[in-house]
Amino acid sequence: MQRLAGRIILLWGWRRALVAFLAGALTVLAQAPYDFFAVCFVSFPLLVWLLDGAIGEASDGWLRRLRPAFAIGWWFGFGYFLAGLWWVGSALLVEADSFAWALPFAVVGIPLVLAFFYGFATAVARLLWSNDIGRIAALAFGFGLAEWLRDFLFTGFPWNAIGYAAMPVPLLMQSVSVTGMVGMNALAVFVFALPALLAARRHVRLGAALLAALVATHVGFGYLRLTAPEKPAERTLDVRIVQPAVDLSEKWDASVRDRIFATMMGLSAKTPEPGLGRPQLILWPETSVPFLFTERPDSLTALGEMLGDGQMLIAGVVREEGGSAANADTRYYNSVVAIDDSGEITDAVDKVHLVPFGEYLPFTDLLGRFGLEQLVAGPMTFAAGNERHPIALPGGIRALPFICYEVIFPDLVTVDVASAELIVNVTNDAWFGDTPGPYQHFRQAQIRAVENGVPLLRAANNGISAVVDPRGRILDALAIDARGAIDALVPISNQAIVSSGQRRVNGLLIMLVLVLASFTLNVRQRLRVN
Repeated sequence: MQRLAGRIILLWGWRRALVAFLAGALTVLAQAPYDFFAVCFVSFPLLVWLLDGAIGEASDGWLRRLRPAFAIGWWFGFGYFLAGLWWVGSALLVEADSFAWALPFAVVGIPLVLAFFYGFATAVARLLWSNDIGRIAALAFGFGLAEWLRDFLFTGFPWNAIGYAAMPVPLLMQSVSVTGMVGMNALAVFVFALPALLAARRHVRLGAALLAALVATHVGFGYLRLTAPEKPAERTLDVRIVQPAVDLSEKWDASVRDRIFATMMGLSAKTPEPGLGRPQLILWPETSVPFLFTERPDSLTALGEMLGDGQMLIAGVVREEGGSAANADTRYYNSVVAIDDSGEITDAVDKVHLVPFGEYLPFTDLLGRFGLEQLVAGPMTFAAGNERHPIALPGGIRALPFICYEVIFPDLVTVDVASAELIVNVTNDAWFGDTPGPYQHFRQAQIRAVENGVPLLRAANNGISAVVDPRGRILDALAIDARGAIDALVPISNQAIVSSGQRRVNGLLIMLVLVLASFTLNVRQRLRVN
């Protein structure tokens, strides 16, 4: 092991960059749908050894001395995000005649930018570096900080945060209900990087003890939580989730809109599965209604006739405000609406966190001069909603809706039992076909249920629609390319261990311990040298 580490440390130039790139790309195998988390016990020790050799010139200022460490992190991140996000380009091929030119910008450009976060992580780690276990703590702190920043900087895109690699199955998901994603990201990197100590003489036993203790705690806590008696359900909700698997080339085609709408109606009105009651709630995916209700008020009448007494439909729609499509002041919202058994819209919630370039064009005036336009979401540009609020369901149950990738933001999806008892996520992952994208998206939604301790209802136009319980277990699901409906009786009970505020505090405490440990050992090493 020492010989291998020595060779990695002495790498230089393009060889060092290539190993960092390959280590990052290898790490993607730990994410859904592969879930081979053991690969991280290889990739992160490689990253540690690469950083051991990332020493700047002593004559340079402190900022320049960090450039080799930043470069290693950047190459690691570029490999990770390129291998993990290549499927984004699939959305541009839906209308290839118009958007194929943007394929290299999406597939390569997004990883190029996101890699700067991991470059920042390794630069921060190098500031606190030492030749013992302190450097493992420093790397964990750097990545924890970078992943937290990725949650909100430049509109935020915390996709495939490293912490998800440590949570491939419900048994290993439960710890996040206490640590939050901030703590989980940092702890995951700490554990994955500990085998790097095998090539050193210092703190090997301490590292082995910490590795065993943290893994045992992670697994043991998951086992206890999954086997512990569940809190009795206060109420139940009969639910039907519709997955129509509509071909995106037809979605906004006026000639087939009636057929699409009829398909949705037919799936919604079918006889319930044996042993289940008539659904109280029917859930349709994001933008599943293929026209504006203002243009087709007769469709609301049809929905009212389809819904029985006491039933409610929550549907993803494009909502219009400000007049007709010919009006320049008209605003469009990506929304969910609640429709009662009389065909009336009783509530609506607009998407607050829009996808840049997909649902709106940032810096419209500037980029518009270069002929750029939004790429994939639909025939109009969306405006962002102002706020999110729960929707009242039959039986007095309150559901908090999140549209598409809003569900990947941990700080956005904080469900307080005082405000809601259910997470609803509607999406349209058909843009990405049968690629890793829909699986990664579903995994992140699944983790939100565990974090908040409430059930998750997820409706996708095409994969993956599911009912997930408060401990992350999938009660029922529809696979990618499946057309149909899920019927489920969902127990409604809050099983949160700590509040969202306490999870943030716990995550920050974990980060504080790591930075204090790395700083202390860094100072001790400097004092020994001097």
